[in-house]
Amino acid sequence: MLSYRNKLYQNYNTNQVNQSGRHSFSQKFIEESEWFSKEILPLIQDKKELQILDIGCGNGSLLHACKLAGYTKIIGIDISAEQVMLAHQLGITEVKHAETIEYLNSTPDQYDVIFCMDIIEHFTKDELVVLLDLIKSRMNDQARIIFRTPNMDTPFNSIYAFGDFTHENHLNAQSANQLMLSLGFKEIQTLPSRMATKGFIKEIVRSLLWTFINIFIRLIIYSTGRSSKNVILSPNLIIIAKR
Repeated sequence: MLSYRNKLYQNYNTNQVNQSGRHSFSQKFIEESEWFSKEILPLIQDKKELQILDIGCGNGSLLHACKLAGYTKIIGIDISAEQVMLAHQLGITEVKHAETIEYLNSTPDQYDVIFCMDIIEHFTKDELVVLLDLIKSRMNDQARIIFRTPNMDTPFNSIYAFGDFTHENHLNAQSANQLMLSLGFKEIQTLPSRMATKGFIKEIVRSLLWTFINIFIRLIIYSTGRSSKNVILSPNLIIIAKR
């Protein structure tokens, strides 16, 4: 039986990543790389010899950010042949075409940092447990894994959860912490994702609106008799853990 993944991942960039077609893939690549340099790279050590694996790396924009920051021991894998082709056209030749679980099962390599940006939501719960166990086995001592995934506690979460037909599971901060603890990961952190918009005035307006919305939602949670202390409301979650 044909898996839907074979059909949808074949041209994933055209049909999902850049569905609007408003940006050239090179422009989107640059914008993504700049975003990662501000959101993700500050979360890892500034040791340029780190062995880095980017799972589901797409067009390689995070790897590009790593290269610009001086990291040289990098590799990325992606299941979409189209994404890999685009990465190579953009000069990110460290990207390989591979299915994640098959790749991790076939390589003995160990890593200091493993990135999973917008990828873990594409696995079923059973597949995700297998994936995380495999990732853990490929981590050096004190290695760090960093996920970014849609956050189910954000307002209008259906935009992020169901905007991609290939999403299989969904997390909030509490369930993410439960999952990682159950699989034996240590020093788990769940953080809000970066939020920003272009333009100084627009960013001020956005920031003020978010402050008011954040307060309002926490008041709603308070009115139900529950604490919002460990609730994260940003559209994405950043999950960090050590082996």
